[in-house]
Amino acid sequence: MKVLQGIMEQVIKRNPGEPEFHQAVREVLESLEVVAEKHPEWVKAGVFDRIVEPERQIIFRVPWVDDNGNVHVNRGFRIQFNSAIGPYKGGLRLHPSVNASILKFLGFEQIFKNSLTGLPIGGGKGGSDFDPKGKSDNEVMKFCQSFMTELSKHIGADTDVPAGDIGTGAREIGFMYGQYKRLRNEYTGVLTGKGLTWGGSLVRTEATGYGLCYFMDEALKAKGKSFKGATVVVSGSGNVAIYATEKVHQLGGKVVALSDSNGYIHDPDGIKLDTVKRLKEVERKRISEYVKIHPNATYTEGCSGIWSIKCDIALPSATQNEIDGASAELLVKNGCYAVGEGANMPSTPEAVEVYLKNKIIYGPAKAANAGGVATSALEMSQNSMRYSWTFEEVDAKLKDIMINIYKSASSAAKEYGMEDNLVAGANIAGFLKVANAMFAHGIAY
Repeated sequence: MKVLQGIMEQVIKRNPGEPEFHQAVREVLESLEVVAEKHPEWVKAGVFDRIVEPERQIIFRVPWVDDNGNVHVNRGFRIQFNSAIGPYKGGLRLHPSVNASILKFLGFEQIFKNSLTGLPIGGGKGGSDFDPKGKSDNEVMKFCQSFMTELSKHIGADTDVPAGDIGTGAREIGFMYGQYKRLRNEYTGVLTGKGLTWGGSLVRTEATGYGLCYFMDEALKAKGKSFKGATVVVSGSGNVAIYATEKVHQLGGKVVALSDSNGYIHDPDGIKLDTVKRLKEVERKRISEYVKIHPNATYTEGCSGIWSIKCDIALPSATQNEIDGASAELLVKNGCYAVGEGANMPSTPEAVEVYLKNKIIYGPAKAANAGGVATSALEMSQNSMRYSWTFEEVDAKLKDIMINIYKSASSAAKEYGMEDNLVAGANIAGFLKVANAMFAHGIAY
């Protein structure tokens, strides 16, 4: 980084102790050096300086009372990062690990991911260090109502449209939307991931997993390969992992492993998805229960070992930095030729270097897992029209969006002299649209 080196140094100075945010910004700025050289007018206008600084950072306390009458205080966040091309859009994460660094990294990534969809949505992220696990429905409701009491002052259908994320599912979105409606006395599409009977969209549950496979299918086709007959390892066992597995099976591949935060299962005969759906979506049990039903499968404590399983395609769909350099080397050694990221930033910089060095077909998160936010934006469109599309209509739109994201990233990489580098291509393609808008809006913006 020559032109942009000073910006990276400023980010580290202004945001001490935020390694996830530093990592995300460094990866993007490294890709954008060639853009900065080509567009000195953007450098002079401070577009690069502005895009790494959130437009607004909101931090607030969230007091709530548990079933025993005890008062708890959590911390709430909303990072409204960039609205150059549309209202802020990004999930609300409820997890003990939530802090400013993680939400800024996610919000920063969201700018480019949302831009890549081709839809008019800006980038944001939010959440709280509240942990819904082990809480009663009443306790979750009390927290969500308190959280939304403050957040409602800063969001709106044309300002900021949050969505679900880790820890924020249909139950939490329902409680939050009910409180927003009560406080604002309006029925608008302010949250996405809503129930189907009150403004939600079909395919939203499946969207990130399906979209990941649509993107990777296009990337594989470009290299004369496909999911058909391929052995696939998927990490995680939440929505993304479950529906990526479902789509892999539909495309003719075989998923042989899934995981959760405790460990992973390996079923050489192919994962039985009906069992996983029942365990995770209905009974909310650990993935280890799978082997009690399917004795040919094995369960191993700890998550990192999942990448030692021989596979053709890896789809990391659990959490950030789950594949390090050593795991990436192991994947390559075992014959893996494609990696598609269903989670946000699941590969460390060292792992990404291994992929690129070995010419792995690599779908980076901001491109490959954009299906979720794309379908959220389609939900926003349906809300604005007071209309609903069929499952097939939404799925077809999602597939088109993901194919176009691959084409945009691929052509941008080629145009800037980095053919087949979809990391650089996605960063550049996502940035160009936002940068043009920021430049057009003037310096005050």
